[in-house]
Amino acid sequence: MSDDLRENERTVPVAAPSDGALRFIGRIRTPWRDRADCPRQGRIDGPECRIELDPLWLDALEGLEAYDSIEVLYWLDQSRRDLTRQSPRSDGSTVGTFALRSPARPNPIGTSMVRLLRIEGPVLHVQGLDCVDGTPLLDLKPDRCAFTPKAPPQPGDSQTA
Repeated sequence: MSDDLRENERTVPVAAPSDGALRFIGRIRTPWRDRADCPRQGRIDGPECRIELDPLWLDALEGLEAYDSIEVLYWLDQSRRDLTRQSPRSDGSTVGTFALRSPARPNPIGTSMVRLLRIEGPVLHVQGLDCVDGTPLLDLKPDRCAFTPKAPPQPGDSQTA
């Protein structure tokens, strides 16, 4: 992978990932077949995409239709994981990986806020994604700004001045 570094980018030696286990719960279907074709950030008015949930998780969708927007978390399986500094403009100037929304990260978790258009069985139709077709799905969450907790309040919930 070192042959695709841009000027002044840096990497660190990393062991093969083995410190966590994730369960992919579906796949994301987009019009983009290659990373180079993907938009840098998803646009809420972008093309309609599909999130194909494993039917095993169908019951977990109950109530999600009440939200206009949802957060989608996905695994950027084609991304490198060893960059500490990156040159997003390919001009030799660099910035730390954690200061970017780049897919190249130690744990390549992508997140997008998308417009939920409709749910048809285990398939969600959305707008606002920015990933390669076939990207593994990690999780779905209601928009945190529109979400009201269903559980009783706890001490950390109150804001005291």
